[in-house]
Amino acid sequence: MPPPAPLLDGDRTVNHTPQKPAPAAPGGTRETARVLSGLREAALSGLRPPPAAHPLIGESWMRVLRLGLDPDRGAPARLLPLDELEHRRRTSPLAAVLPTLREGLVSVADAARHIMVVTDADGRVLWRDGNARVRLEADRIGLEPGSSWAEESVGTNGIGTALVTGRPVRVHSAEHFVRSHHSWTCAAAPLHDPRDGRLLGVVDVSGPAATVHPATARLVASVARLGESELRERHLETIERLRAVAAPLLCRLGGARAVAIDRSGWTAAVTGMPPPGRLALPENFGTGSRRIPALGPCTVEPLPDGWLIRLDEVCPPGPGDAPPVTGVALDLRRPGRPTLTVTGGTGDWTQPLSPRHAEMLYALARRPAGRSAAQLAADLFGDPSRTVTVRAEMSRLRRTLAGVLDHRPYRFADGVDVRLLAPDHPGDLLPRSTAPLVVAARRAEDGPAPSRPPRPGS
Repeated sequence: MPPPAPLLDGDRTVNHTPQKPAPAAPGGTRETARVLSGLREAALSGLRPPPAAHPLIGESWMRVLRLGLDPDRGAPARLLPLDELEHRRRTSPLAAVLPTLREGLVSVADAARHIMVVTDADGRVLWRDGNARVRLEADRIGLEPGSSWAEESVGTNGIGTALVTGRPVRVHSAEHFVRSHHSWTCAAAPLHDPRDGRLLGVVDVSGPAATVHPATARLVASVARLGESELRERHLETIERLRAVAAPLLCRLGGARAVAIDRSGWTAAVTGMPPPGRLALPENFGTGSRRIPALGPCTVEPLPDGWLIRLDEVCPPGPGDAPPVTGVALDLRRPGRPTLTVTGGTGDWTQPLSPRHAEMLYALARRPAGRSAAQLAADLFGDPSRTVTVRAEMSRLRRTLAGVLDHRPYRFADGVDVRLLAPDHPGDLLPRSTAPLVVAARRAEDGPAPSRPPRPGS
């Protein structure tokens, strides 16, 4: 099948808590902008964000201040080369749901003098559509295909802040960190891969601040959920196709233990053993003799969109179990992208973590003696009665991380060396988390904020 034609700028072929609106002022939009500007100036002057600033915005201002970004101009704009932009468009899973996003947002954005923007997980603008005049105005502030709208490039904004927090975000007028963006408003929502929870990118609606509508943020969040639902349906269709291919092959194995999985480790069909659920696959997984943490030594063969895994019936000398895990590294240094690296007799393997699993492993790393289900529920939810949720999530984690976790109480297994790689600044710890334990750790940043970067010419 020939590759799809490039999707060009303007081509129309294709349980998060909502953020409260910016503080309103009696004088309307202009007065609200003045109030927000005052809050921003207070933060830039070295004060912590005043209580009137929304916590998502105030925390973002603090992160950007620590980066030393110029509050008047941001970082120099560097567009992706055209070939790199086209490559990212072709390989982005969001290309498949672009028609759904456009159908839900472009007509509304166009009528409201706004534009719709879709970025990848790095904050690079892949597609842009909507009002033609507003697209020209967006070019002047660098909101164009190939540009970076991550927080480290342009400060607090709907796209970059949604990428960091993993939550829908509305940024209005002077809530933007960079002064040249104060005439704009934006509402953005992240999109995640339903197969593994990986952040895929952000859909955003932006336009002149004077045309803001309070319902835009909820509309964007709703359309993002529709996009994720379509991705989930496509994944289920892939699993069904893989099952149809794998079932006859498994029937011919004569009762040998084997499982067919998709590229993300989800089980499509199984024989001779209980269904393992989703498997954590080591990096650089491929055909040949392999050792999978949850299964042990295996032989892997390719299938369309997946793998056929045969468990080795004859194991090397010893009890036949996988060599013991000797160490784990919980890496929380990249906001929004926690990972766990496991070290053992089979070598190292790394896997991304969902926000919830990152919180749970952080709690266990902070409490080496272990935590009961009630204690973990208090750490994560502030409610020790939510033990059913904790036990279900820990059961999933223990199946995925064979040999890493123990229970009664929940803890890292004996003999496992645990390294917690935390951000340089406490305020950057799991920024999307609302778990009481994590929030308390982030508050360790209390104190004077870094001094304001000098203005050019000052």
